[in-house]
Order: sequence, then structure tokens, then C-alpha cells
Amino acid sequence: MIPEGFDKHCVAVDAACSGNPGPMEYRGVYLLTGEEIFHYGPVHGTNNIGEFLAIVHALALMKQRNVSMPIYSDSKTARKWVETKHCKTMLPKTPETESLHQLIARAEHWLKTHQYADIPVRKWETQLWGEVPADFGRK
Repeated sequence: MIPEGFDKHCVAVDAACSGNPGPMEYRGVYLLTGEEIFHYGPVHGTNNIGEFLAIVHALALMKQRNVSMPIYSDSKTARKWVETKHCKTMLPKTPETESLHQLIARAEHWLKTHQYADIPVRKWETQLWGEVPADFGRK
């Protein structure tokens, strides 16, 4: 359960993947209203890639709209990849994954060429608060 007084003026992101790799999608949800503010996929990928791209998508969307609010992700790996500005995936480059690899390169480039320190990327505390509100509910 989300703690009392939790500031819901934030975005929660999550990804889902059937298999690893497999059909992957990600989305962002504005917690105050529960509205899905973006959704991408499904494409052939991995859950970690989806989690990474979801965070970058949220960052870029906020910068584009000139807003700043926390982004919550339950993925330690994705948050680390955003911090290092590098998606350290082992997904092979194939014709099936080419467009996803191009999107990853675009996301990495965005991270390296934009300022976003005013937008905190925080850990969603699943153990305390339950599933992240952007969860696809397929577990």
C-alpha cells in the first residue's frame, strides 16, 4: 500500500516481456490520475531494455513538456543503465531486433546530450507499496 502522504504528482514506469527475449512493451502512468501517458510495443526485446526505455521516455517527455516530477521504477538494472547512460544489454543484433537497437542508441544519445538532473529517478518500493502502478498485471 502506498504510504499516506505519498506525493502522487509523479510518473511510474514498468515493462512486461513474455519470455526473455520475447514480446516486450513498456508504459508510463501518472499516479495522480492513474492515466497512461505513454505506451510502446510490443516489440521483440527484454524486460530490462523495456524498463530502461520507459525511464528515458519519461525523462524526454517531461523535458519536452517542461515539467519536473519524480519517476519511479522498480528496476535496479534500468536505473543503473540510466545513471551510466548505457544500456548494457546482451540482446543479439538481428533483423528482428534492429529497430529496438536503434531505439536504444537514440535513448543513450538523448541521455548523453540532455540535462535532466532536476528530474529524480527513484526506486519503487514494491515490498512496501505493492506492484508499481504501471505494472501490466501478468505475473
